[in-house]
Amino acid sequence: MIADLKPYPDYKESGLPWLGQVPSSWRVVRNGSLFGQRNETGYGELPILEVSLKTGIRVRNFENSARKQVMSDKGKYKRAGKGDLAYNMMRMWQGAVGVSPVDGLVSPAYVVARPYPDVESKFFVALFRTGDYMSEIDSCSRGIVKDRNRLYWGDFKQILSPCPSPEEQAAIVRFLDWANGRLERAIRAKRKVIALLNEQKQAIIHRAVTRGLPSTGSGQATPSVPLKPSGIPWLGDIPQHWEVRPLKQLLVKMDYGTSENVRGEGRVRVLTMGHIRDGKIVLPETGGLNAVPPGLLLEKNDLLFNRTNSPALVGKVGLFAANTNEKVTFASYLVRLRVRSEHNPIWLNYLLNSTVFWSYARSQALVSLHQANLNSKRYGQMVLPVPTERAEQDKLVEHVRLQADEIERAIDRLEREIELLREYRTRLVADVVTGKLDVRTTAAKLPEEENDPEPLDDANALDERGEDEEHDGPDAVIEEAEA
Repeated sequence: MIADLKPYPDYKESGLPWLGQVPSSWRVVRNGSLFGQRNETGYGELPILEVSLKTGIRVRNFENSARKQVMSDKGKYKRAGKGDLAYNMMRMWQGAVGVSPVDGLVSPAYVVARPYPDVESKFFVALFRTGDYMSEIDSCSRGIVKDRNRLYWGDFKQILSPCPSPEEQAAIVRFLDWANGRLERAIRAKRKVIALLNEQKQAIIHRAVTRGLPSTGSGQATPSVPLKPSGIPWLGDIPQHWEVRPLKQLLVKMDYGTSENVRGEGRVRVLTMGHIRDGKIVLPETGGLNAVPPGLLLEKNDLLFNRTNSPALVGKVGLFAANTNEKVTFASYLVRLRVRSEHNPIWLNYLLNSTVFWSYARSQALVSLHQANLNSKRYGQMVLPVPTERAEQDKLVEHVRLQADEIERAIDRLEREIELLREYRTRLVADVVTGKLDVRTTAAKLPEEENDPEPLDDANALDERGEDEEHDGPDAVIEEAEA
């Protein structure tokens, strides 16, 4: 059905440079003729709502939240009625807008807009999240610092938007819900395969870092490997010639990162918790600081561990491969581990990220208000199974690489396919809500679909990165700061 979509038969100039032509039956109107501001307080009994850059508005789950919301008097929070549009003034230019699924409360820093009759909020949220519209919002936002520019109600209501008929708005929403469901199910299926492949890779790593090299080509440790009790409750037996040593003995030093504001435009790139993924470090596209002390610059094969995060994510470790000519430092809630030359840092990275060790590390973290902290002293005292010779560590690394290389390639292919699906979805939504494609006939033919029993992809479901739980990640939940 999607492939059969065609443009509208007739177009006219919209008068908006960012929009170009629109279907001849569409109007171009100010947002103030579509929505009225709702500024109601004193409803402290209603649930708290939050805005995600990916999923829009949802009821905040305090039991599973990565961060405990520090709240003032709920009576000051604004009421958002079911079907209302609400947006974060400081993040509207990034797409922090959604439709309230229930009567609830949002921060005083939010704007709540009540749709007038014959206005479908979901259509306009889809429009407001398109790249061109967000650029228009950015140009209308005001502030001293770009990262904190605000879109006030008075500016929002003056912005011009394309507006199809109420029937057409409903048809577009129906089509996008259907298309998004199909794409999300495809993404979910690929994520499940990725999860299985990661389990397979973890099994290979676990055998290597706890039992050593197999004596056969099967990839399985054999009974011929002499074992001894490790004395480590979470580990069990280890090869007889290995040692048990605290992590700190394998390191030259452990350092906390910079506490400076990392959101600047300087030339020194700053790594945060969201840049540690699957044992690797993903470099930010831009810098953050103008200068840092030389001792806080990363060197090749430094390890970073995440000392502060949600209980599910604390203790993640990544290896800095130094695949850049730029200077790179790290934020204060990360700890740099510099490994002694007699040990292989890649082997240690495998061990620290192994399921068995990471689970143990997380159990040692101190949890307060849904935030977990694992300080460097406690982390450094944790004992590890250590092959006594660097040569054996090198062989273990090569063994894991050979065994896991094909798995990594398969995961990379699936991740790229997911990214292509997301790019396709973004383009499809933009083309539909700006009138480049006509979905009226297709929407009328769509079958009624039952509600999906599983939550559709929120960009993080089945994804161990858990970006929605990391406040610095690209898909982060927007904090409901006081105005």
